Amino acid sequence: MPAFHHPDAVLHRPAAFFKRGQMVPMPELPERADAILAMLRKRGNPLTVAPDAGSAPRAAVHTPELLTYLETVHARWTARPDFSEVVIPNVFQGPGMSGYPTDIMGQAGYHSFDLAAPIGAGTWAAVASSANVAVAAARLVGRGEARSAYALCRPPGHHAGRERVGGFCYLNNAAIAAQEVLSLLPAQGRRPRVAILDVDLHHGNGTQEIFYDRDDVFFASVHVDPAVFYPFLAGYAHERGVGRGLGTNLNLPLPVGSSEDAVLDAIAALIAAIRAYGPEVLVLSLGLDPYEGDPYQGFRVSTPGFARIGRAVAAMDLPTVLVQEGGYAVADLKQNLASFLDGFEAA
Repeated sequence: MPAFHHPDAVLHRPAAFFKRGQMVPMPELPERADAILAMLRKRGNPLTVAPDAGSAPRAAVHTPELLTYLETVHARWTARPDFSEVVIPNVFQGPGMSGYPTDIMGQAGYHSFDLAAPIGAGTWAAVASSANVAVAAARLVGRGEARSAYALCRPPGHHAGRERVGGFCYLNNAAIAAQEVLSLLPAQGRRPRVAILDVDLHHGNGTQEIFYDRDDVFFASVHVDPAVFYPFLAGYAHERGVGRGLGTNLNLPLPVGSSEDAVLDAIAALIAAIRAYGPEVLVLSLGLDPYEGDPYQGFRVSTPGFARIGRAVAAMDLPTVLVQEGGYAVADLKQNLASFLDGFEAA
């Protein structure tokens, strides 16, 4: 399977984020990308540095205000003498607060939904390159030049919405990939359709938001029950889409500590729904944090269990763009991704 990456992935390196009332070490580390890249080289996957795709694929998903903010905020923030080296907001938009703020403090709050997406000096370069990686994989598959392609995206993206960052995510790589694929697919008697299957431990609230009112993208997710787990405010089973998108959003939340079999059963149900929807292409938000050894301890998927997930996804027999999301047991990322790819390619 061809794989895309970019060396700028390691430039994003905030040391901490705010959680449970305190600053704690950041688990979304540059070493994640290094470990995966080393595994792909050893495994023999054809590797390509993603070219600059320009701003259009990002602008097709995210607002101009967010894109300008992300590109300029760190320089503007650190130019003020009494501001920190890392951008972290301390105000947020609430009900009845309208209009776009002109001050950088207001913009930081407007474009964030939590305190888990700090912005450092290298964040924009890493975020833009991560989106470019997703676009490169999407173009290869969307143009029919490969049946599948893997995008080593770092930082991840599925929590990022149209105009807000959060949960270690800044631009929504899976959404950008899906939109790019849609732009490449020929119409064959109907509008092209893409499905996004999210198997990350956490609900992809940003992906859901972006496509919630659309019927050309089906979003399906298995994740830990948000009643007790991040992102808390989205990912519930009753969230099924609105307007034209009603019925094209499917969430299957599971209890904390769910077994590998329970996760595979949920994935099987999501796959059945995707088959019924009938997409031309699948985008997979591939989180490796369902792993039993992940620090977030949400599910109990074993290393061989990722091969089972890979086989299940491949059995759909759809052109597939694999977009890397979470997974924070850095020492075990290599073996878990290799297991998934082995299962996917053997199916």
